[in-house]
Amino acid sequence: MENKPAVQPSGRFKLKYRGADCLNCGHPLELSDKYCPNCSQANSTKKLTLFDFFEEFLANYFSYDSKLWKTLTALLLRPGKITREYINGKRLSYTNPFRFLLSLSIIYFLIISFNSKFESYNKFGYENKKPIIDIDLNKEFQKIEFENEEEKQFALSQLDSLDINSYIKNGISKKDSTILADPKSYFKDINTEDLTRRFLGKIDFFNTIIKHDTIYYFEQGLTKFEIPENKENEMAFNLATSLVDIEKRPGTFINSLISKLPFTTFFFLPFFSFFIWMVYIRKKYTYTDHLIFSFHNQSLLFILLIVSNLINAVFNISSEGLFILIFAIYLYKAMRNFYQQGRVKTVIKYFFLNTLFVILGSIAITILIAASVFTY
Repeated sequence: MENKPAVQPSGRFKLKYRGADCLNCGHPLELSDKYCPNCSQANSTKKLTLFDFFEEFLANYFSYDSKLWKTLTALLLRPGKITREYINGKRLSYTNPFRFLLSLSIIYFLIISFNSKFESYNKFGYENKKPIIDIDLNKEFQKIEFENEEEKQFALSQLDSLDINSYIKNGISKKDSTILADPKSYFKDINTEDLTRRFLGKIDFFNTIIKHDTIYYFEQGLTKFEIPENKENEMAFNLATSLVDIEKRPGTFINSLISKLPFTTFFFLPFFSFFIWMVYIRKKYTYTDHLIFSFHNQSLLFILLIVSNLINAVFNISSEGLFILIFAIYLYKAMRNFYQQGRVKTVIKYFFLNTLFVILGSIAITILIAASVFTY
């Protein structure tokens, strides 16, 4: 411990607090070692005060010298170049792309969940809707103005003869009443259909039974309606239960769907990066390089969406379109800077990859919705 630092440190890093060995790993230290070269822990024997604790926390996450701010600055001001520097070995200066994207996606979807009014959509659930058959047509008819009383009475008599209320009621409940009249026989008839019609018929059957006969679990239906116990019947029941719950609380389902989107992103991007690798197969980049490029661009998109959402909340406007346009320009610059190809080639690949992204994204969202319905 004979080497002295050129600049006299302050706070808990003063020379009088320097130790001969690292308190974390026991590695021998010099007086000039501000941090342990073996495990990176601060070389200080001073007891932590409350001020020291929060100072260290802020220094790690909010200091302009930290990885976070360097990553944000490079990502915003140097599209594509941050990826080039990262894959070329300059990794200690920036945060891990995967961890950074995960954090941003969670923050974004938390903001969406808190600021959205999706829960208000529950008022559109079927339990809150006024059935068509409850409309009093005679009462509504009374509001119409006629030239004289004779014409009004003639119109009312024609309405009564048509018996529209009964017609509507019978039309809506015909299928349900057929199922509820003899559910055991109805279910046996379904089993004579082909696989697709049989499965859809069972879903419809269970949907009606759950709504009108208060069946809460599969085993209850087995006993009451003598339904065979097998995976097909169980899957149909579970799906029908989910559909009934979604009908009751559509807003809650949307919130549940949004909560899964951050994790869907991490399954989707590796798959999409494979196509980027195919498009740039002549470039000497590995698949992982393309994946990191995707992570960085997706991180920038989440940053823009977070800013857009905050602006919308404060000023009560819709700014998503503007920020999507900014991202579209940014993505072109990132491709130019990272892959270093001419404008014509970049534009062609830009439109091709974005079209592919929309197609694959639509497929991924469809799969997510289907999976969410089954597991809701």
